Amino acid sequence: MEAIHFIDKDGTFSITQPENYSYLYFPIAGENGLKSALTPNLGGDIKANQNAFLMEPVSVENLHNNRSGRNFWCHVEGLGAWSAVGASAEEESRKFTKDQDNSELTAGFMWQTVSRQSDKYQLKAKITSFVPLEHNVEIMHVELCNMGKTAQTITPTAAIPIFGRSADNIRDHRHVTALLHRIKTTDYGVTVKPTLSFDERGHRKNDLTYFVCGITGAGEKPIDFYPVTEDYIGEGGSYAHPRTVLQNKQGVPSGKCYEGKEALGGIRFSTIVLKPEESVSYTVIMGITQQEEEIEDIVLAYVKAEKVKEAQARMHDYWQSKVNVRYDTGNEQYDNLLRWVSFQPFLRRIYGCSFLPYHDYGRGGRGWRDLWQDCLSLLIMDPGDVRQMILDNYGGVRIDGTNATIIGEKQGTFLADRNGIARVWMDHGVWPFMTTKLYIDQTGDIEILKESAAYFKDEQMQRGGGLDTQWDPSYGLKQKDENGTVYEGSILEHLLLEHLCAFYEVGAHNHIRLRGADWNDAIDMAAENGESVAFTCAYAGNLRQLSELLLILEEKFGWSQVELLEEIQVLLDDNVQLYDDVTAKGELLQKYLSRCQHNISGRRTQVPIGELAANLKNKAEWMAEHIRKTEWIEKETDEGWFNSYYDNDGAPVEGYFEQGVRMMLTGQVFAIMSKTAQDSQVHKICKSADHYLYQKEIGGYRLNTDFHELKFNLGRMFGFAYGEKENGAVFSHMTVMYANALYQRRFVDEGYKALQTLADAAMNFEVSRIYPGIPEYFNGSGRGMYPYLTGAGSWYMLTVVTEVFGVRGEIGDMAICPKLCKEQFDSEGNAQIWLRFAQKEFHVTYKNPLKLSYGEYAITKATCDGQTELANLDGTALLDRKTIASLSDTVHEIEIELGRR
Repeated sequence: MEAIHFIDKDGTFSITQPENYSYLYFPIAGENGLKSALTPNLGGDIKANQNAFLMEPVSVENLHNNRSGRNFWCHVEGLGAWSAVGASAEEESRKFTKDQDNSELTAGFMWQTVSRQSDKYQLKAKITSFVPLEHNVEIMHVELCNMGKTAQTITPTAAIPIFGRSADNIRDHRHVTALLHRIKTTDYGVTVKPTLSFDERGHRKNDLTYFVCGITGAGEKPIDFYPVTEDYIGEGGSYAHPRTVLQNKQGVPSGKCYEGKEALGGIRFSTIVLKPEESVSYTVIMGITQQEEEIEDIVLAYVKAEKVKEAQARMHDYWQSKVNVRYDTGNEQYDNLLRWVSFQPFLRRIYGCSFLPYHDYGRGGRGWRDLWQDCLSLLIMDPGDVRQMILDNYGGVRIDGTNATIIGEKQGTFLADRNGIARVWMDHGVWPFMTTKLYIDQTGDIEILKESAAYFKDEQMQRGGGLDTQWDPSYGLKQKDENGTVYEGSILEHLLLEHLCAFYEVGAHNHIRLRGADWNDAIDMAAENGESVAFTCAYAGNLRQLSELLLILEEKFGWSQVELLEEIQVLLDDNVQLYDDVTAKGELLQKYLSRCQHNISGRRTQVPIGELAANLKNKAEWMAEHIRKTEWIEKETDEGWFNSYYDNDGAPVEGYFEQGVRMMLTGQVFAIMSKTAQDSQVHKICKSADHYLYQKEIGGYRLNTDFHELKFNLGRMFGFAYGEKENGAVFSHMTVMYANALYQRRFVDEGYKALQTLADAAMNFEVSRIYPGIPEYFNGSGRGMYPYLTGAGSWYMLTVVTEVFGVRGEIGDMAICPKLCKEQFDSEGNAQIWLRFAQKEFHVTYKNPLKLSYGEYAITKATCDGQTELANLDGTALLDRKTIASLSDTVHEIEIELGRR
């Protein structure tokens, strides 16, 4: 099997005969709303949102079943019709034979090129697809070359089916919504403007125009058009065998109108005579707009082939500059994979968790945790706008510590839930602090904790336990006080409410209730009695770190007290007797919630910061100790792990059972990361994970062992086949977090094993069958599933930068403490990283001439620009913020010399 080949250091890769592999697709998009997916044969779709699909929506099975993709035909006189994209009945019949066209796919950030050559037709085509920066369109630029020894007479035709409506209409009024179509041919192409849109919003006037236009590379208009699908394919024909193209039938001129038909962007160009080795090009432009009058101007912006290539170059440079972190470990394939991993968070910011073929759930937008985790990578690459983004995001928190779960298209807008179902994911309070803490460390901006933000308000109250009958839409979506004024609290106050309310909402075993689910959305059938020990660990870790941060604010920055909402005082009760009493905790929480059912007082109180820090520390220590006492599982002397959950019958989920050993990775990750697990326990967790969860050939650590039970009292995941998705797959996100936790605790060899096995699996194309990047998970046979849109991208990048290369912020200062293994240095013992920190560019080089591994080396010398020697504090090189601010706007060379300890 042919492997992926990287052809430069920008992540550009190629693969031959890509159409011979199933389920491959590639994302191209812009930041103006258009989102596309392309297969090697240019199948896939184009959309702006759930209600605006230019091409028919596709899921993965459509990729090899559907023929309604982008196509470009060449009718060659005397020979027949050749599909330059390989999407023809003729080419399908030659697949896997010696007569198959030779093809190669090359791709980089937001662009794909497919080259194809036919022996029969003696033609070569090069088709480049991308979304330009300037316009909300997808461009398909086709270059044809006559590879034969005689001149050929060719009539080119572009054919792009136009769906022109909501994704819902695939199985909901498909034909009826075609009756709404108003189709026109123009000088350059075909436009479709439905009269109405039928979707979940109801029947409403449509303002969108869907268009497919074409122009030659020399700026010439098409000669005629095929605007109606049934006329184009002909009676008994198909998209892969269209009678009009096969018979080279004349189309209709510009200025024609049609109603109530399925539409096609069929564009026929003038017949040409192409001499041997002569080339010609065509540009097809596909888009969606509310200003129909702008379409011709858009087309004319790409009137010549040179204009198209200039636009592609600008697009290429833009996305390469966005991914401003580069790596050099001596393994070029791995370094290029890291480029793609670093790009994945940009893709998720654009696509959300929908709009790619595997991601066919939901209606677009990102979820709450996605929003915060994607910020992690932005803080490394593009932190400029993150401050405002964080402030806006806190506007999704309710006064009861829960939050809206879906983010609107506009930053700072929220929806209670994607499907209108009131649910509480108990992990949601964890992520904002993790991101905010990283932001403060990277920037030194402690003042963000004092900034104010409103609270989200809807009819949901009491942490999803009731409805506020006094609320209606006229109230608005912001919490008000008893005077009817929108109340704003500090970011610190928001953080406290997220954690304190969760602290008291416990189940029978005194761990935080599972509610609708936690990070693992598929653990969703234990809302009444389920508990998440895993995320109780996470909340404990956050409370400990928040306590430590408050002490730094007091001791280093002179903060003496903080202003908080008066009602919060109820939640600051601090005694062990209360913490041990499940009933008392529930009553205390209810006391707070009853005071915040509709409006709040709006009154504030001052709390000494040292007292608050001690309060949070006590809660964190109690949680960690309680988990150590009650949830540790140990039978074999060198093995042990923590129970992660309680099911809806109130029974622990993990341990030694009649059906076999039951172990889940999630609980171990957060026990390690939060320091709930002591070092001796981490050793045993690693032994257990290697024994029960590790399978190298499919990516490393499975999410859980096989429970051999459907477990309707815990979650839908157990209805999945074992080894698929949340039920025992190698789930990249949690595997990377496992690695991150191990690195944090200085279990570097174990962390490296988790990270590298995952990367090795992704790069092994013969098994993974994916383009470069980290997929959401690897299935039981090792195939990468749900590529691109996964939080694993952010966490992988964060781990490599801040833990492996060890470049991280500490309240604004740069701290460098590498945890590189000897395999991560090149043949000369060097490793390098290029990145931005504090708006400055740095190139950090680690020199390890003795080729030592972590644990064997220590920093012996650290310099910036060969002059400034960095402070060395307990093995960490430090460059303070003041010095960084004084540096010029050039690339600064930091050299870290490593010698034997």
